[in-house]
Amino acid sequence: MIEVKKGIRSFYIGDSEENPLAEMTFVPTGNNLIIIDHTYVSDELNGQGVGKLLLKELVEWVRSENKKIVPLCPYAKAQMEKNEEYHDMIY
Repeated sequence: MIEVKKGIRSFYIGDSEENPLAEMTFVPTGNNLIIIDHTYVSDELNGQGVGKLLLKELVEWVRSENKKIVPLCPYAKAQMEKNEEYHDMIY
């Protein structure tokens, strides 16, 4: 089972936020917006749906914070536009 952890500026998989095996980084902006600016998945975890898992966890957190997402990262943007469950979260 892959465990997603929440760091200060990312959701990540691995031992630490500084050295992740996979991560989706974000930047809080204003009072109610989160910018997703980068997604990284190591070769070791590639092809296992890790990017989708990171996005799911990040969206759930942003939703619980009553905020919206600006998906600047091309991967996050494509996934959010493709999946209707995320449409309400796009700013």
